[in-house]
Amino acid sequence: MSDLETSYAHCRAVAKARAKNFYYSFVLLDADRRNAMCAMYAFMRYCDDLSDESGATRAAMEQWRGALDQALAGKPPAGPIWPAFLDAVQRYRIPHQYFHDMIDGVASDLEPVRIQTFEELYRYCYRVASVVGLTTIHIFGFSGEQALALAEKCGIAFQLTNILRDVKEDAELGRQYLPQEDLDRFGVAASDLAGGHRTAQFVQMMEFEIERAESYYRESAPLLEMTDPESRPSLWAMIAIYHGLLGKVAECPSDVLVRRVSVPVTEKVWIVLRAGVPAMSRHAMASRK
Repeated sequence: MSDLETSYAHCRAVAKARAKNFYYSFVLLDADRRNAMCAMYAFMRYCDDLSDESGATRAAMEQWRGALDQALAGKPPAGPIWPAFLDAVQRYRIPHQYFHDMIDGVASDLEPVRIQTFEELYRYCYRVASVVGLTTIHIFGFSGEQALALAEKCGIAFQLTNILRDVKEDAELGRQYLPQEDLDRFGVAASDLAGGHRTAQFVQMMEFEIERAESYYRESAPLLEMTDPESRPSLWAMIAIYHGLLGKVAECPSDVLVRRVSVPVTEKVWIVLRAGVPAMSRHAMASRK
């Protein structure tokens, strides 16, 4: 196996082991796009791990940024991710700024987070999630500049969903992503989040935040038709899984304070099957030619 093939195999293994929501949609892609998505995921997973692991430092994050600059300059450092990452970036002409934005976003998690306004939260969501959406549609293929704005909104919807699911877990880590202006509006104390206090005020705030996330799913819906037909099943499945997660949170918003809400594996598989039957048929026919 060549270094590039070995690198892609490593990235596929990382995605399969760690991408609990995204990987289900990856299987609906052709081999080249699936490999590229796994390479992007492996890069972004490593970024995220750098901010979450015990003893994480800004120096380590900047060292990773330096490695990124080397790779983007065509001189990837040693490491199993870089050959596949660089190949995918070049093949799909992914703007380099997205990766620096991602590092900026996860670097902000190195210190206690206290989001004050939704404007501040939007900037954070853009850096850690919208850039993922923008990277994804370059790999999936798209038509029209409006697709970029819609991919940004789709990323916001996904990250708001993650934040609502992880309210208590994040609070225990000293991270408050729900804007302080919203806590004040609904009379929720920051200590209620880590303490798991299931108050009526918390539920009212969550209902407000859930509707905000729903609005971004609605606004970004036209993106599907702007994506290359071959990639639409994967994007549809990705959105359906994340929107389904938001639906699970909405069923009983205060549950996020006592357990990790998730979409069952059986539901994820069903979503992929619904999305993928036509796509799998096309790939089977192509392989017989």
